[in-house]
Amino acid sequence: MTGRPAAMPYILMYHSVSRYDSDPHRITVSPRRFAAQMAWLKRRGLRGVSVRELLVAEASGQAHRMVGLTFDDGYADFATEAVPVLLRYGFTATVFAVAGMLGGDNAWARDCPRKRLMTAADLRRVAGAGMEVGSHSVRHTSLVGAADAELEMELKESRVVLEEVLDREIAGFSYPYGHVGLREADSVRSAGYSYACAIWRSESSGRHALARTPVGDSDGPLRLRARRLLHDLRWGRA
Repeated sequence: MTGRPAAMPYILMYHSVSRYDSDPHRITVSPRRFAAQMAWLKRRGLRGVSVRELLVAEASGQAHRMVGLTFDDGYADFATEAVPVLLRYGFTATVFAVAGMLGGDNAWARDCPRKRLMTAADLRRVAGAGMEVGSHSVRHTSLVGAADAELEMELKESRVVLEEVLDREIAGFSYPYGHVGLREADSVRSAGYSYACAIWRSESSGRHALARTPVGDSDGPLRLRARRLLHDLRWGRA
């Protein structure tokens, strides 16, 4: 069983950074807004980092001025729009890729506009730029309620595929749709991942179900500050 920590590192959750006309699930942040959000972090003396880097710093008590930055689904605009901004400010981030759909699109989101996903070459390029790549399953399938064999396949095969693409260890996992229970968190740990990202606070919260703060296109400085304060109140941070 996954234990609940006394505190939770502060991790922001993004998906797509691109211009858009329709965004029914509010997963897209415009490039202009994203750049403004990263500039706001920099002005406040904060540094955006990958989850891997954040957890290492947490373990040594050095994470006070760090903010975890994550991008689910592995959209191609992470490479073209987000990474140049991150590098400009000296930030890193973690992108969670759907291993079985590299170079495809977000076919799982049937009621949303199609968005292209990064190719294997794109993943190698962003990893070479200092970004962490994690797994977001093989097919972007909700793991809650999945049969044991399917759950094992989604966790292990996605890791194997991404490690072959990048020739490096894949340490992190992100639950599709944020769906996680105690069984799924235990399975992710047993599959060899050193951490996993969820979304909401739950009975599963811990290193293998890290809660995150979703960020949207409407989040300016006041809302970003309010989100941080809410996180600190919820998790007992000063």
